[in-house]
Amino acid sequence: MSDLAGSTIRPVVEELLSRIGAGDPDAIAALYAPVSDWKLNWPDTEHGRPATPWIQHRSTRTDVADHYRAIARHHLPDEVGTVIERILIDGPDAVILDEIRQTARSTKRPYRSRFALHLTVEDGLITRHHVYEDSLAVAQAFDNHPVEHSHDQADAR
Repeated sequence: MSDLAGSTIRPVVEELLSRIGAGDPDAIAALYAPVSDWKLNWPDTEHGRPATPWIQHRSTRTDVADHYRAIARHHLPDEVGTVIERILIDGPDAVILDEIRQTARSTKRPYRSRFALHLTVEDGLITRHHVYEDSLAVAQAFDNHPVEHSHDQADAR
């Protein structure tokens, strides 16, 4: 990786994190290319669940802004935290290792989800946004009837 590539990518990544922290969906979306490759590692059958509507593939700036609006609608704003562990830069790519702490508005259940965010930045705009997260933690926080697991259930089989 050239030092030049890293010096042009890191400011975009840091600005993205700053805008996410400020909570302005339109300002966040402005950092993305008009069309971007946005994917999540959730099973395709889980996309579009009513309890987690922000979890879906996206492609436009409008989609990006809608994503952050949906997250805000479905979480308690005073119970949010993020711990950024590391930002790795390699050419036009950046990987952010992170843990989010949120509370589901519908169930009032807090959760923590470790994740990696893979971004690609080209000409100062984000063209790739791939998220790999603990989808089970998120799903359980929003599940109105969580399944209780116990040794008794396993023994009953």
